[in-house]
Parts: sequence; structure tokens; C-alpha cells
Amino acid sequence: MSAAVSAAAAAACCSSKSSGTTTSRTTTTAARTHHSMLFSSPQASIQSPVVSFGRYEAQKRRDWDTFMQYLSQHRPPLALSRCSGAHVLEFLKYLDQFGKTKVHAQSCPLFGHAHAPAPCRCPMMQAWGSLDALVGRLRAAYEENGGQPEINPFSARAVRLYLRDVRDVQAEARGMIGYDQKKTRKNNYMPHHIQQQEQYYD
Repeated sequence: MSAAVSAAAAAACCSSKSSGTTTSRTTTTAARTHHSMLFSSPQASIQSPVVSFGRYEAQKRRDWDTFMQYLSQHRPPLALSRCSGAHVLEFLKYLDQFGKTKVHAQSCPLFGHAHAPAPCRCPMMQAWGSLDALVGRLRAAYEENGGQPEINPFSARAVRLYLRDVRDVQAEARGMIGYDQKKTRKNNYMPHHIQQQEQYYD
């Protein structure tokens, strides 16, 4: 009987030691984990979200920053709330000095040539396609930055007419058929109700 009790006591002692060792190891591991969480660098514990912008959004932000810088350098400085279609036209004409499209004057011997065979002194201007896309991006950026659609200066009628004039002048300077001539030819074969819809959007 005493031998059985001694064996049971020894087994209980070994089990207690094993349990104590396991508990000690678990406690130590938990303490180390808690310590590393407290003193780890914020960069390692907090991952900032990565915001990726598409090419269109990135270009729209750059265009908006450029326009806002133009307003701040305006003399006198011009607030966005007071910006009108006339100021948008000033901005578009200001950009012509950075243009890369040769626009021949009617007095130029190369007027009407799509691919000029010789250089001339006609000015370089912004291409109509570039200006049209720019106005579209700025129109969207204006409303995204709190502007009201009904007073959007980039939607002004004067801006639309200016872009149309630039398109026609550049097309004639390159010897291309004008938009109005294309429209006239197309309308000859177009139902009347479709013509009315196109006149509405113009």
C-alpha cells in the first residue's frame, strides 16, 4: 500500500512540474508578445492604405493645380468663386505659349498643307484636342472641389464657342475639311428629328 501511494505521489509531482513548466512557458511567450506590441514601431504595426490613382485622375489633379496656381498669380489675384468663362478663356490663351502645334496663318504660303514641306514663322499653339480634353477634366474637377454645376465656368457658352473656333481654324490651316462642312454633308442624309437633336446639343 505504501509503495502504491509513493508511486502516485511521484506521478503527481511530475505532472505538477510538467504543468508548471508549460504554464511558465505560455506566460513567458504571452509577455514577450505583449512587449513587442507595446514597443513596436508604428510603421510596422500600422500599414497606411495605398491610394492608387488612374492616369486620368492624376492628370486631372495636375490640371487643377495648374489652374489654381494661375488664379493665384492673376493680377489682381482671382478667387475661384469669382472665376467666369472669360477667365477660362484667358487661361486657355495663356497656355498657347506652351503649345507644340503649328497653326499656319491665311497669309502663310503653307496655309492648307497638312504636312508643311518647309518651316515658317507661324506661331505654335495648343492643339484643339488637347484643349478640349483639358476643359473636360477641369469641368469635372471644378464640381468635385465644391463648385456648383449651374455656375461652372468651364461649361460657359463662350468656352464652347472658343473651342469650336480653335477646331475650325486649325482644321483649315491643315487643309482639312471643316466641321461645319462635314455636318452639312451629313445632314443631307439625316432624318429631320436627328438633325434637331444634334442642333440641341450644339
